Amino acid sequence: MIDRTALEEREYSVLSPYASKAKESLGRDRWEEPCHVRTSYMRDRDRIIHSKAFRRLMHKTQVFIAPEKDHFRTRLTHTIEVSQIARTIGRALALNEDLLEAIALGHDLGHTPFGHNGEAYLDQVHPGGFKHNQQSIRVVEVLEGTHGIHQRGMNLTQEVRDGILNHTGKGVPFTLEGQVVKMSDRIAYINHDIDDAIRSGVLRGEDLPKKCVAYLGKNHRQRVNTMVTDMIENSWEKESAGMSQECAHYTNLLRDFMFERVYLNENVKKQEELEQVKSMIWGLYEYYLNHPEQLPAEHLTLAEEFGVGEVVKDYVAGMTDRYAHRIYGEILGKFRP
Repeated sequence: MIDRTALEEREYSVLSPYASKAKESLGRDRWEEPCHVRTSYMRDRDRIIHSKAFRRLMHKTQVFIAPEKDHFRTRLTHTIEVSQIARTIGRALALNEDLLEAIALGHDLGHTPFGHNGEAYLDQVHPGGFKHNQQSIRVVEVLEGTHGIHQRGMNLTQEVRDGILNHTGKGVPFTLEGQVVKMSDRIAYINHDIDDAIRSGVLRGEDLPKKCVAYLGKNHRQRVNTMVTDMIENSWEKESAGMSQECAHYTNLLRDFMFERVYLNENVKKQEELEQVKSMIWGLYEYYLNHPEQLPAEHLTLAEEFGVGEVVKDYVAGMTDRYAHRIYGEILGKFRP
């Protein structure tokens, strides 16, 4: 039988010297008896997959609010695509795929309903502000528990939590695996958002910047392959992971184009839809702030420690799109004459 000890020892013979080794993990906040058959990173990945927050991602918006067709990405399918891209890069670089997968699968656990619009509106209404990467850490450290109320949180390793926290923004993960996930997230969302935008009719393939198409490729497959291959070639046997300067330049140009033509485009997110999202996020936040007794029991317990506002933020952020719609409708019904 191949047990945890054998898996840990095998990492030293098959992984890059720059890869994170499970046996050398900085560990967890609380000591646990090691699993007999899984390394610490494997165990983290499994805890994330079995969490309620992970399941809710299937009903959270990626870009398109209330899409009418079946094939648009959700927050869950985005997460799976990030994981696949990260593992492809990581395997070629001989990195720790269990750590890569754990970070990738957990990176968006704290995302709000209605995508980045929901995040922006919650950031505006909550006095402490809101960032989904910080909320993802709160999910794994506080809101999702594996040991009951007295030992809350998933108790993940420091490497996984660092990768989740720094997958976006200016922070740089201290592991190569975390750095690969950070870039894989960008590769995934730029390309699948182009795909969804073309499918919806918001974009045509010929609308994409010609310089980007010439360098990166004319279709989804070619662009992903160019970016992934460049990541591998530019990161081999290095202490940091990233694209070449040229590839990063065209990738960023394509990202800027998407912000201009899709992410901030009124044809994608019509003003009435945005106002509805704003009304729901603000309305739900204010309602539960004024009626904390209506929160679920587990949130009320946390309110005693963290304060009502923080827990209301947690509850609203954790909602799926459809649950937010339903609860908001029920709340409005209570106040209609």
